[in-house]
Amino acid sequence: MKTVTEQGKEVFEYGNKYWLMLDEKETKRIYPVKEVRVEEMKWRKWADDWLVHLISPNVYRTPREALASFDYIVREGKFGTVEGFFAKYMGAFAMFFVSKRLKKRHHLQDNVREDLYEAVNEWVKAVGKHRLFMGGNQPNLADLAVYGVLRVMEGLEAFDDMMVHTKIQPWYQRMEEVIQKAEAAV
Repeated sequence: MKTVTEQGKEVFEYGNKYWLMLDEKETKRIYPVKEVRVEEMKWRKWADDWLVHLISPNVYRTPREALASFDYIVREGKFGTVEGFFAKYMGAFAMFFVSKRLKKRHHLQDNVREDLYEAVNEWVKAVGKHRLFMGGNQPNLADLAVYGVLRVMEGLEAFDDMMVHTKIQPWYQRMEEVIQKAEAAV
């Protein structure tokens, strides 16, 4: 479907973007209750529409954090000396300013960490105290979507702050364990 964003830009939206096409037997096995499927779709959409937009403003929040983020990117990306130098300093400089525009575009608080903390705690609250994951005893696609968004911050100050100032750590560690077991099985 063609729609118009808040900024007046025409974009294409896919109405079934979060809907899994499964046969009836598989649907009943994975989603024994319709609300489970609806909840998963809601949180996958939330990860795409809100959570992901909190990353750049948080990892490039200050010039120091932007530089540290690009230092990590260059180190992990195995750039050459010259390319790494330019990527680190030019990238950090550019992304610091881009993050300020994103902060404004998404109406984030002056301290963008607060938006990150609130979002992550909202997720933890939705998972609840009686489930290991949004999917119950095993992660579902919403768990994977949220984990994937948060995983990109690992090794950065924003990630460490999030772990200290929110209640996400137990869920995140359970996700890491499940993913490591799945990787080992392959």
